[in-house]
Amino acid sequence: MADAPIGIFDSGYGGLTVARAVLDQLPHESIAYFGDTARAPYGPRPIAESREFALECLDRLVDHGVKALVIACNTASAAVLHDARERYDVPVVEVIRPAVRRAARATRNHRVGVISTRGTHQSGAYVDAFAAAPHLEVTSVPCPRFVELVESGVTSGPEVIDVARDYLAPLVDRDVDTLVLGCTHYPLLTGAISYVMGDGVTLVSSADETAKDLYRVLADRDLLRPGHLPPPEHGFTTTGDAEEFRALARRFLGPEVGDVYGNSVVRTVVVAR
Repeated sequence: MADAPIGIFDSGYGGLTVARAVLDQLPHESIAYFGDTARAPYGPRPIAESREFALECLDRLVDHGVKALVIACNTASAAVLHDARERYDVPVVEVIRPAVRRAARATRNHRVGVISTRGTHQSGAYVDAFAAAPHLEVTSVPCPRFVELVESGVTSGPEVIDVARDYLAPLVDRDVDTLVLGCTHYPLLTGAISYVMGDGVTLVSSADETAKDLYRVLADRDLLRPGHLPPPEHGFTTTGDAEEFRALARRFLGPEVGDVYGNSVVRTVVVAR
């Protein structure tokens, strides 16, 4: 079982930043990524529909034989976490609570900000997760255009800074000293966000914190891949257009993306070793 891949699920492309963090922190592990890009985004959908779609995709990963599941989608994490932990025999890690725990430890003035998509903001998932730390003042701000900018390849420059200043103004006014990047697209905008917020503000990446949580779970359950095994292999599957997925995967994940294969049901992107 320790040689089995880690299953990573997202409704779209943002979860690839989680995959990147997993590859960086667990370089000897294989991953199997499933992106439901044909039905993304999940945010505007009814929660019951998001739960149905997410469980369908997670079922496919479990059928593939993964040793752990990472729900790398904020909306899906809020919708399906409890169901997934009851449904599957493998450990399930999500993106919300690891980031919340890190932010609660990092803040010095007890003022924490959260930026996310509109759907995640409206769900209240992060604010609810901070309920265990009532001494913190939490300000949540939706930043919907950030996703559009990242997926169009615009991650720096005057336009990004202007949009960031507009979105982040309430957090600057609140004097938050810790900011949770509550969308897996947002790590690609770290430069602009840090520039606007200032060096004194700690940025908490949900992608990095999820990878750390995954490492802990695998180590605790003796599921880390043995070091004597050959180099890992990674596979990526999308329900949408494979060529579009490959192009965006290179932007989010890096240059490792290899050949693209597909069929009429799902389309698979194979990543080189």
